[in-house]
Amino acid sequence: MNKQNDGAVTQGGPSDVEAPVPQEQFDALFGSDVMAETIGSLSIPYIALNPGASYRGLHDSLVNYLGNSAPQMLLCLHEEHAVAIAHGYAKVTGRAMAAVAHSNVGLMHATMAVFNAWCDRMPVLLLGATGPVDAAKRRPWIEWIHTSRDQGALVRDYTKWDDQPGSAAAARESLLRAAWIADTAPQGPVYVNLDAGLQEAVLETQLPAIDAARFRPKVGSGASDAQIRELANLLEGAERPVILAGRASRCPKAWDARVRLAERLGAKVVTDLKIGASFPTDHPLHAGSPGIYVIPEAREALADADVILSLDWVDLGGALDSVYERATPKAQIVQISLDHTLHNGWSMDYQSLPMVDMMIGAAPDQVLDGLLTALGEAKEQLTPERKPEAKLPELDESKVTMAHLASGLRTAVEDRKVSFVHLPLGWDGSFWHFTHPLDFLGSDGGGGIGGGPGIAVGAALALRETDRLPVCIGGDGDFLMGVTAIWTAVHYRLPLLYIVANNQSFFNDEVHQERVARMRDRKVENKWIGMRMTDPEIDIAGMGEAQGAKGFGPIKTADELTEVFEKALAHVDAGGVAVVDVRTEPGYTPAMVASLNRHAGEKGK
Repeated sequence: MNKQNDGAVTQGGPSDVEAPVPQEQFDALFGSDVMAETIGSLSIPYIALNPGASYRGLHDSLVNYLGNSAPQMLLCLHEEHAVAIAHGYAKVTGRAMAAVAHSNVGLMHATMAVFNAWCDRMPVLLLGATGPVDAAKRRPWIEWIHTSRDQGALVRDYTKWDDQPGSAAAARESLLRAAWIADTAPQGPVYVNLDAGLQEAVLETQLPAIDAARFRPKVGSGASDAQIRELANLLEGAERPVILAGRASRCPKAWDARVRLAERLGAKVVTDLKIGASFPTDHPLHAGSPGIYVIPEAREALADADVILSLDWVDLGGALDSVYERATPKAQIVQISLDHTLHNGWSMDYQSLPMVDMMIGAAPDQVLDGLLTALGEAKEQLTPERKPEAKLPELDESKVTMAHLASGLRTAVEDRKVSFVHLPLGWDGSFWHFTHPLDFLGSDGGGGIGGGPGIAVGAALALRETDRLPVCIGGDGDFLMGVTAIWTAVHYRLPLLYIVANNQSFFNDEVHQERVARMRDRKVENKWIGMRMTDPEIDIAGMGEAQGAKGFGPIKTADELTEVFEKALAHVDAGGVAVVDVRTEPGYTPAMVASLNRHAGEKGK
């Protein structure tokens, strides 16, 4: 076993860390003071950052002018973590948190995390800096290489909006607009680039006070009465409807509306592990269990359906293709989504073009109440019996599988309310029922490895004042790329249980190398080369301890799991961060393997 970190947990929370010496009077105000004050008016509690000289003016204003409060700074050890933390926070709250990336180089570091948030349709207010734009004001060398003509171009193809304002007044308007656009459906990241010279310029005339809320009106995105009537008639006449419950908020009221709709129609429901929980998986109308790809039970329901209602399903075309294999669907297809308004020519995250018979350009959560009213009450009220939990294997001396990990964790957590902030590709959706919108927050969005730790920390930040236990189960490759995000969680007293499902390999690529070898009649035995992380073995728990977390493991047999998880949970319950290294056997669910094979050009095999 790894040497344990026996240090006591420091009590408190983010607000107890890094309190500045207060200042009451200011002889002069600067452009960055306006920027900081505007950010504070947006009700954004935190701003994640890695420091940089390009925004030293804004940094000073946040600390000395605002007193490092509302927003409070969260120091990160990498710009990618700063954006990922804001991403994770949004996955819980549905609202944009702020992050800052230093000049062009910091933004380059952050780009993968921005792409993850974009693909996940999560709001992030990302700030940057450049310049001074006025070349006469630049310091030699460093401010020249850190100035770019069009810095926003680095992220323009995967943000909703970007700007580089030219005055303090324009900066205030830009920040108000950016936050409004980010939080308006369909949500996504935005970028505002702040001229270093403008930040440090003395404010000659104080700007008039404004009511920031009046510049951020709520935008209705529902359906018309005619569309709702047409959809209600179609669903009322369906004999075998299926609902694809896709992207959704964490709102319990919207969750209940989806349940009522399914029960009113007697519709089977399919959910997705790429996104957060959207329907109770223990409900008898839930088809099978959720997966990264459409699993066989869900595929059978879709194949038999006469109406398929997509509630902003990620990759509707791919889901239909997995059922009909590009043949014409016999079912009527209805799509309720605003996602098409974000599609551009750079990123293919819009997926394949689906056949759709009825399109409602709206946010699904804003349609369901009207649809339920139009449908009226069911003649017979359904009293569903919940599905039992899946039977998981005994915890014996065998090597650890993902099912063993789930079994040990289920025993250890007892009656705690768990929020899975991330789950690995090898997770089977049948291992654990999701019965609340905060039970599972979804994946990283863009498949960008290394985002998991930062997203987990951001989710833990948002969950800190709730009764939820944040649990991340991530792969070893993901953890190793993003491990220093754990330091931020420890530093700001954010309780988090981080379990590393450590198969000591970039196993997803092993699967692909095996498929290529088989298709080319080459040596499958060589699939591990360039994949395995075993010589030398990496001390995962030790890397967690290096960030100030308490490390456990490596756990190599299933009978160790429950006891170690209980010790780790005791540390988390005390306000700490625990990192548990579980040596898991490599492997995917049959549905995952079948999907990988099918997309390798082996349909039907």
